[in-house]
Amino acid sequence: MATEVVNRQRLVRIDSSRIARIADATLAEVGRSDSRLAVAFVRDRTMRKLNSKFRGKNRATDVLSFPTGQEMNGVLKRAGVKSVPKELGDVVISTDTAQRQAIDADHSLEREVDELVIHGVLHLCGYDHEIDRGQMARLELKVRRKLLDLR
Repeated sequence: MATEVVNRQRLVRIDSSRIARIADATLAEVGRSDSRLAVAFVRDRTMRKLNSKFRGKNRATDVLSFPTGQEMNGVLKRAGVKSVPKELGDVVISTDTAQRQAIDADHSLEREVDELVIHGVLHLCGYDHEIDRGQMARLELKVRRKLLDLR
């Protein structure tokens, strides 16, 4: 499994295997099946601290992505390891905010979390909806339709 799921909250139950499947499938959709990442679930208090520290915004948000900025390939390939996953980084999701957004969007918390996982993974893969003239939004919609709307 290329995705590790870390649950640091007790507000809602997290289906770690479903989260990992969605993250791994998103990686496959963008040609990054050789990559690894972690998805962590936290409460708003922790998310507000992270958002303040790393983005200068003293409020909770739904999802943050933290790229590692480094890949393990070089050292391990020189050591003879043929296929080495690339470490992309971490996606952090606030369950409090996800729960509110699910209510506002009139869909399940599971759906909201799945959408946030896809969004965060795409950010780790280098997509940025704030500067890409809609490229990430179009890709995200395509991935959502393929992975979530077939259920």
